[in-house]
Amino acid sequence: MQIAFLSGEARSTNSSYIKARGNPRPANWKGYYCMSTLNEDERRLAELGYKQELTRSWSAFSNFAISFSIISILAGCFTTFAQAWNNGGPVAISIGWPLISLFILIIGFCMSELASAYPTSGGIYWWAAKLGGAKAGFFTGWLNLIGLVSVTASVGYGVTGFINSLIGLYSPSYASNFMGGDYIKQQFALFLIVLLFATIVNIYSSKLLAAFNNISVWWHVFGAAAIIGILLFTTDKHQSLNWMFTTQNNNSGFSNGTYWYLVLPLGFLLTQYTITGFDASAHLSEETHDAHMSAAKGIWKSIFYSAIGGYILLMSFLFVATNTDFINSFDPEVNPYGGGSIIALLASALGTGVKFKLIMLITTVGQIFCVTACLTSCSRMMYAFSRDGAVPGGNLWKKVNAHGVPLNAVIASAIGGAVLTLPALWKSPTGAPTAFYAVVSVCVISLYLAFLIPIYLRLKAGDSFKPGQWTLGSKYKWMGTLAVAEIFIISIYFILPFAPAGTPGNKDFTWTAVNYAPIVTGGALIILWIWWQASAKKWFTGPKRTI
Repeated sequence: MQIAFLSGEARSTNSSYIKARGNPRPANWKGYYCMSTLNEDERRLAELGYKQELTRSWSAFSNFAISFSIISILAGCFTTFAQAWNNGGPVAISIGWPLISLFILIIGFCMSELASAYPTSGGIYWWAAKLGGAKAGFFTGWLNLIGLVSVTASVGYGVTGFINSLIGLYSPSYASNFMGGDYIKQQFALFLIVLLFATIVNIYSSKLLAAFNNISVWWHVFGAAAIIGILLFTTDKHQSLNWMFTTQNNNSGFSNGTYWYLVLPLGFLLTQYTITGFDASAHLSEETHDAHMSAAKGIWKSIFYSAIGGYILLMSFLFVATNTDFINSFDPEVNPYGGGSIIALLASALGTGVKFKLIMLITTVGQIFCVTACLTSCSRMMYAFSRDGAVPGGNLWKKVNAHGVPLNAVIASAIGGAVLTLPALWKSPTGAPTAFYAVVSVCVISLYLAFLIPIYLRLKAGDSFKPGQWTLGSKYKWMGTLAVAEIFIISIYFILPFAPAGTPGNKDFTWTAVNYAPIVTGGALIILWIWWQASAKKWFTGPKRTI
């Protein structure tokens, strides 16, 4: 039954007429939704076609907090530091970080405008379906879901190296006893434990999750400040600004002649991966007060403050990176965490005493906050996409428990992350965590392609687009164009091999060195296209009204 809303009263299309207040409900009351009894957030959601099912208990700060936690400079700046160090060196950080951050901020502005106009948990795919039809929504939604599963997996797996190292510092026998001393198996076992912890936190009330993310913000702020203070004021040897802004590294295995057009752009994965997942503010719209403004601001503010904080943190790393031979080396006996890793850099500057342990603890806890927030965002996206019938078994994933949490979607998201990371059980011959960087690439490509579609469609819509309260005005034209161009370029770079051994046709080629991002993302797109043509286009009509 369709409902028309007039002057605070509800009138059904079959002329049954019910006063908004006072009159008894008829036998067929189910299906009516009385606008006069709704608050502003519920009214906006009703106009978009949905009734309020999730608990709307998040403040604007909590909404900002989840995107800030997922971006997590205590996660990305640590776990993918080696990618920039080995592919470009200090230049990839000192110049590359602010440059790429600016492009990402423009992408964020474009998405903020869309979040203000359409504040639903479906977020990205809902925008695409509204602007481009069911097909656009279908492909966007699946890219977004794949990206959110992979960001959960990459953060969860990334933190295990830090947990492993931290435990080893306090219990030397751990490295040889746990899982038979097999480092690869140790990492994966810890990864599963981290996912289990994040799942347990997520299955409780949204109020607990909001509080968890609020704490995360301050942990990131004060934790990053503490790390920067330790590195700046308690170390004796420092690099010059000239070294930090001019030094080029190429530890990729590719020739130096490819530095500017291949090696250095691969190093930008550090920035592009760290500053992602900010679409969480949109996915939590249905749990946020004043979502049409809070979600919009949550997106761009989380990018802006993370870009500034992350840059200061990364520059402090470079400032103390004086023992470059130790950082670059990789020896399982002497320096098992070398190969350009941040752990090797910190150990070379601080030793492995109290200061080193404190920094390791700060980043480890920050990364656990991050993976928990990632799982929240992923489950809400899966809930919304299932609500609209796009995910097989959708009736299961859209169920909400007594705490107002989509429990089954949380569990499915965690399991999906574990399955995606299974190739990490096979060690790369170079010692580099190729599988980890492949998951990172899947995350970046899938998420940003999902962002690209609604941004392009909004650009195409022009003046016919009806903005919300937060709008770009006429600036959407040049911002949308830059955003689409940047995403297109990085999506090409991040499907390329990370090393010559991962390049088909190379004499040293091995599958354990392959960047499987193009296999996962490209394969998924092919499967989705076949699925759409053979079946989905007959039954998926885009977002379904629940009112």
